[in-house]
Amino acid sequence: MTDAELQFFMGHERALPIYAALRALVLGRWPETEIRVAKTQISFRARYGFAFVSTRRMGRACPEVFIVVSFGLGRELKSPRVFAASEPYPNRWTHHVIAAGPEEIDGELMAWLGEAHDFALSK
Repeated sequence: MTDAELQFFMGHERALPIYAALRALVLGRWPETEIRVAKTQISFRARYGFAFVSTRRMGRACPEVFIVVSFGLGRELKSPRVFAASEPYPNRWTHHVIAAGPEEIDGELMAWLGEAHDFALSK
């Protein structure tokens, strides 16, 4: 993990294991993924961004420890795990999922990120 990634979690250190689980699975599946750290989010990129991590509450009650995993799809995803979805462009849906522990970085979420990865490459 880079210093920039560690600095991103300053003040949210307890969420770092959740991010570490996500990072390990993403890089294990797509080793060519570029990670970009900005002030408000960490982006996972394959040509374009396909997954984004933040620690913002986004106007919602969140667990004490969490990360928000956001991703784009060419369709609206209906799941109780998705706490918000919007269509900023026609047929481009942004979804937000709260992960409160490393165990929530599971096969279902990784399947959605796989779809988001493929969608990013198709743009």
